[in-house]
Amino acid sequence: MESNGAGVEYNRWNEDNINMKVPDSQPNLIRLYNTMCTGQLGIAVKVAAFVIVVVVIFLLGYVTGYYVHRC
Repeated sequence: MESNGAGVEYNRWNEDNINMKVPDSQPNLIRLYNTMCTGQLGIAVKVAAFVIVVVVIFLLGYVTGYYVHRC
């Protein structure tokens, strides 16, 4: 039976077969940041956020211009 704590399994016949078990000690917010803000998914999230911000700014300008220039 395996323990849930941190441990290292080492196979002395194969140095490439090293399995390090690290307990899940990161807070949920850090784990969410690592998932959503790094790597390819992080780039996609940043691009999507940028597009949404640009569209919102455009719509605010359009609506403001409509009401300012209404005769």
